Amino acid sequence: MKILLFGEYNRSQWNIKNGLIALGHEAIVVSNRDGFKKVDVDIELIDPYKPYFLKKLRNLIKKLLGIDLSALSIKRQIKKNKNKLSNYDIVQFINEAPFDFDRKHQQQIFEWLTDWNKNLFLLSAGLDYSSVLYAHEKKFRYSILTPYFDNKGTKKDFSPALSYLTPEHIKLHKKIFHTIKGVISNDLDYHIPLVGYRKYLGMIPHAINLSKLNYTAPEIKDKIIIFHGINTFNYFKKGNDIFDAALEIISKKYADRIEIIIARNLPYKEYIKKFDKAHILLDQVYAYDQGYNALEAMAKGKVVFTGAEKEWEDYYKVMPDTIAINALPDVTQIINKLIWLIENPEKIIEISKNARRFVEQHHDHINCAKMYLEKWD
Repeated sequence: MKILLFGEYNRSQWNIKNGLIALGHEAIVVSNRDGFKKVDVDIELIDPYKPYFLKKLRNLIKKLLGIDLSALSIKRQIKKNKNKLSNYDIVQFINEAPFDFDRKHQQQIFEWLTDWNKNLFLLSAGLDYSSVLYAHEKKFRYSILTPYFDNKGTKKDFSPALSYLTPEHIKLHKKIFHTIKGVISNDLDYHIPLVGYRKYLGMIPHAINLSKLNYTAPEIKDKIIIFHGINTFNYFKKGNDIFDAALEIISKKYADRIEIIIARNLPYKEYIKKFDKAHILLDQVYAYDQGYNALEAMAKGKVVFTGAEKEWEDYYKVMPDTIAINALPDVTQIINKLIWLIENPEKIIEISKNARRFVEQHHDHINCAKMYLEKWD
């Protein structure tokens, strides 16, 4: 089969693509490179108006004339590549609105790809209408909108998420769900809100290419190394402020026993190298399941503070704190879990081995690709 994977977050679709190719299919990823992360794609869609002064020009022209230069540029690139984006057996979109411009333009792109191809599917792998609505209605115990309700950050920080609840987006959401054959999620944070949707086909865990991630058993010599990677654009949404508060206390209490590495806004390839020597990685707080970065770190043998809620334990039939550490939005809880690991370094070695085994069992990209083929059928 020929498969077009449209849009990218981290390396979610890239790994599905490589799994499909390993199974004898033809697949490409078409997307921008996910901001500063600079992930791999086959056909890159470039927004030339990202630099500061060009972004100012874009905003001014949009305000004065109602013309969005970024949207025009991306649409022009897609039209130019029509032959390369046509006649696929399957098209899978990674999001209802993968671009940073008005939904009317995104609907036009969706309609073009619908006209040029056959069966269309949606992968719920990030913010979308169902997950944001579920969070906004406070159906989760906590969510990416918890800091918004707690008045952390600015209104602008949460405008990308809240845009999924606007009338303009709801119109696009309905159009997509009317057209697609089905929607698939890739972790419990997106699975839970979709349960009960007529076209929901179920969850396929994040696809991880383990051949690219060598496992290294932790060696604890002088100090336990803790890595905290920060995306400043999502500082409050990821709970980085909670991790920072916990690290401030831990760094004083165990100054002679730990080393803390903090990295900000690193491209993917630098990020994954930066945490190599760490034993513990602080990923995110407001999640029920592991995201892509957490799983890659787990595959490399790190003990990861991330989403590992009761729902996740029940789904995979695992015990708490044996594979990943469930990071709650509670500074004291984070501190206590860090103290437990620092005082019991043998637990780091045990969890490290379990984490790698878990990713191998549930997230292997070739096995995940087989599941996508089954769902699409």
